[in-house]
Amino acid sequence: MPYLIIIMVVALDQATKVWIAKTFTLFESREVIPGLFNLTYLTNSGAAFGFLNGQHGIWRQVFFVATALIALLVMIIALRRLRGQSRAVSWAVALIAGGAAGNLIDRLRQGAVVDFLDFYYHAHHWPAFNLADSAITIGVTILILEQFISGRHKDTK
Repeated sequence: MPYLIIIMVVALDQATKVWIAKTFTLFESREVIPGLFNLTYLTNSGAAFGFLNGQHGIWRQVFFVATALIALLVMIIALRRLRGQSRAVSWAVALIAGGAAGNLIDRLRQGAVVDFLDFYYHAHHWPAFNLADSAITIGVTILILEQFISGRHKDTK
């Protein structure tokens, strides 16, 4: 099941990014929920929240690709070791791996990640993100909650 989750995350992530790229022009924004949410076609050559976005050169791209490949390798090893153990942890790792793979595909294909989910309140915008980023965030949240819950169970024994 974890490998199916990875495939589903990558497929949905890439499908939404292709749709955005074909339907919008770069920097175009369309209001979906007034005062809260837009679809906005952006690209991010940096990391999360634009980290290193202004940096140029091949080293940045090599760094991001190498980091993603190492992270994916670690997650695949973790998934193999987690077989038969906590389903929540396996699913969380699969969500993170799927998100990392989705963004890695963008970096390899076009040198930047497509972002399009734009949440805001008045003039305050959260940095735009995509489904891969969402999967990573959900996976990390599940891991944190699982650690918190399993830690509480150990304390009550």
